[in-house]
Amino acid sequence: MVPSVGFDLDMTLIDSRPGIAATYRALTEHTGVHVDTAVAVSRLGPPLRHEIRQWFPPEQVEDAVERYRALYPRYAITPSLPLPGAVAALDLIRARGGRVVVVTSKLGRLAQLHLDHLGLAVDALAGDLFAEGKADALRRYGVQVYVGDHTADMVAARTAGIPGIGVASGPCPAADLRSAGAALVIDDLTGFPAALDDLLRLAW
Repeated sequence: MVPSVGFDLDMTLIDSRPGIAATYRALTEHTGVHVDTAVAVSRLGPPLRHEIRQWFPPEQVEDAVERYRALYPRYAITPSLPLPGAVAALDLIRARGGRVVVVTSKLGRLAQLHLDHLGLAVDALAGDLFAEGKADALRRYGVQVYVGDHTADMVAARTAGIPGIGVASGPCPAADLRSAGAALVIDDLTGFPAALDDLLRLAW
């Protein structure tokens, strides 16, 4: 039996860049404030407000966040696809009697739209959390391994006292994931089965 495994969402399980870029383009059309979509999608991971603050004056940030979230279901869900190995990774965990928990900085209801659209069934979902803020959810759901593409995900795993598997499919290179405390680093989730077996041999 494998342990309960937690996953980040964006650029760990799904490539949400096309949909997020489309949402930012729509936001630009609605607000007249230019967002460089190529730049924005190159640094996914931190909470939405962090990125919005790079483009909007302080007094417009909250309105832009709400407008972006209102546009998101229309523009972001359909273009997003599972990353290589994602479906097989979730199937493997279930086949071995484990649980799948998604812990993401994305708002939970928007994350659920992605999961539903792609048919990615999970046992629990916690949203609107980042870095150390993910640790409480990881503990609450009994997650024993956390998989993510961002250095902040490795911080989350370390804060929760569990191993982190870094996936170099997002904005953070493998060396940065290791420096942030990743127990193992893989190029993408096609390497997840071997990485999980390595962790099981070491820790369980």
